This record gives sequence, C-alpha cells and structure tokens, in this order.
Amino acid sequence: MSLPPVFYHYFQTPLPYTRTLALQERLHQIQLSARRTSSHHDVLLLLQHRPVYTAGRRQNAEELVAERTRLTQLGADFATTSRGGQLTYHGPGQLVGYPLLDLGRTSPAMGTRDYICRMQRAIQACLAGEHGLRNVPSEHTGVFLDATTKVASIGVQVRHRLTMHGFAMNVTKEPLAWFDRVVACGLGEVKAGCIELATGKAVRVDDMVEGIIAAFGTMYGRHMERLRVESAGEIGEAIVALEEEALAAGDWPKSPATLPH
Repeated sequence: MSLPPVFYHYFQTPLPYTRTLALQERLHQIQLSARRTSSHHDVLLLLQHRPVYTAGRRQNAEELVAERTRLTQLGADFATTSRGGQLTYHGPGQLVGYPLLDLGRTSPAMGTRDYICRMQRAIQACLAGEHGLRNVPSEHTGVFLDATTKVASIGVQVRHRLTMHGFAMNVTKEPLAWFDRVVACGLGEVKAGCIELATGKAVRVDDMVEGIIAAFGTMYGRHMERLRVESAGEIGEAIVALEEEALAAGDWPKSPATLPH
C-alpha cells in the first residue's frame, strides 16, 4: 500500500517560537482526532524563528532561571520545551523544519531512532547536493562539517507515534553571534557553523527550501506536496492565523545586545 503525501508549508516571515509551538500542538491534536478515520495528513512546516533560546528536557530548573534572565537581556525570547536535547538558539538565517508525521503509517511502524537517522541523512544529502558540503561522522546527534563545527541540530518528540519538533540548519552568518553567547546543546568544544561561511558564498534561507523538501521526501520514501492552506480546513486556518500574527509582530533584533560587564 502506497503512503499518502507529506504536505509542506514554508512560512515567509520569521515566527514567534511560543506561538509556533502552540501551532504544532494544535496540529498534533487535529492529527490524533482524524487518525481514527485514517483521514489525517502528515505535514512538514518549514520556517525561520524570531530570535529565541530554547531549553530541552535535560535542563534543570535552577540552571534555567539564571539563563532566562541573561539571555532575554540580549534581546531574544526564551522558552522551555518538551523536545530532547539541551539549550540552543533559533533565529533568522536558520532554516527550521518541524515534521508532524505519523510513524505508524509504515508496516512495521518506524522507530524513533530510524526517524532521527533519516532526518540527519536528509540534511546531509541536501548540503552535499546543493553546496557540495560533506559532513563528518560524530558521536553527537546533528550534522557536523568538521569535528568541532556543527551546522545543523536535531531535537524531536514522539507522542502517540506522532512527531513534533525537528531540525534547524544554519544557513547565513546571522545566527552565529547569538550562538556565541551560550554553550549550545551542552557541547562546550563545539561551535556553530553555517552554509554561508563554509561555501564562501551568499546563501539565503529561501534558497535551501526546495532542496530540503526533495531530500526529505527521498529519505522517508514519501511524495511531497505543497499544502494549499486555503482549502486545508482547520490546519490551513491555524497556519494563516500564525502568519498574520508574525507579520504584525514587526521587526526583530539582528544581533544580540551588548551587556555591561
């Protein structure tokens, strides 16, 4: 039996993190309800965020209080999440992907480890195919250009075989100054890299969208189809509402504030 398509949508305006997380939760509930009649859609959301630091399940509450205060003074938002991993940054210049997939569609059901490995291979294939960038193997999750330069992060959550959260790939140099203010993912010896620096060419986030969609479809064995929000019911309405909110939010800080010593 062939699998249904994965419907993708790319947001043109950087999104506030907390509201985007609420959108994921809303779509998760829609999928869970529609799954009873096998009428649910698998969705890939592609986007940029407004500057935000996010903490995963491995952070303790005491650490987070001090970090929240320090990092919001830089001009970024701060959010705690239920994804795996530790503290990281999201912002403009970075392509973020949130696959909302039903891992139970395959027989047997796709395991979480396999799901993450395919995601990692999709990013690697996109970087190699679009820019000739080769990754190096690492004991850590994510995609590395060398032993200490990480260009993409992965952090997921799976509930009821439905996935949330996903990956973030640094495209331009804009995110790097924000990454320099934290020990990202708890890896003190690792620094953030980006496609722009690695290739020595100007690259836009928009330029990476088609490549990652194609690589995603190949690695998961799925046909990729653009989501027509105007006819996508509750899912489309929720997406349009978030896009309108993002436009109304206006500009965002392009670099972290300099704090007094």
